[in-house]
Amino acid sequence: MRMGEVKRETKETKIDLRIALDGEGGADIATGLPFMDHMLNSFARHGGFGLSVHAKGDLEVDAHHLVEDLGIVLGTALKEAVGDGAGITRFADAAVPMDEALAEVAIDVGGRGYLVFTGDFNSPAVGGVDTTLFEHFFYSLCTRAGITVHIRFYGRNDHHMAEAIFKAFGVALAKAVAIDPRRSGGVPSTKGTL
Repeated sequence: MRMGEVKRETKETKIDLRIALDGEGGADIATGLPFMDHMLNSFARHGGFGLSVHAKGDLEVDAHHLVEDLGIVLGTALKEAVGDGAGITRFADAAVPMDEALAEVAIDVGGRGYLVFTGDFNSPAVGGVDTTLFEHFFYSLCTRAGITVHIRFYGRNDHHMAEAIFKAFGVALAKAVAIDPRRSGGVPSTKGTL
């Protein structure tokens, strides 16, 4: 089973995270931010990943450090789980509607970290989380994981938009890291390496 496990402790946060790419969508998540718990659970469930996250952060300051470090740790664990990328599909996309909201995510698990995040939330916070932190979370994740991700979204309800993003990210990532039987274990790159 392809897994990644990372522990990170700073003066601002303490995170213990484990992801199984070939899981069944089970999640055990406690970050101290119920809305982030909900988003990470949606990501794991719809991506079919096993995900365990236990985190504490300096929430008395605000949620920034914890959300950023969750992205860093999840990205690092994903990179570990993917390994050299032998046999993976590599490219994938997904579009997830949630009532009036729609999120589209395209992914390249190709070794280069990059994020394009296109869309606007309607209010400064949702579920007690500053809406600007979602882009920051995915930027931190992408740069640590070495994946390129394009996220586009729209809608009226901020909860629906955020949840559609996390669900679409899970669905697209699951497709991108799936083993492609046509590859015979080779790395999906003309360079021979990701």
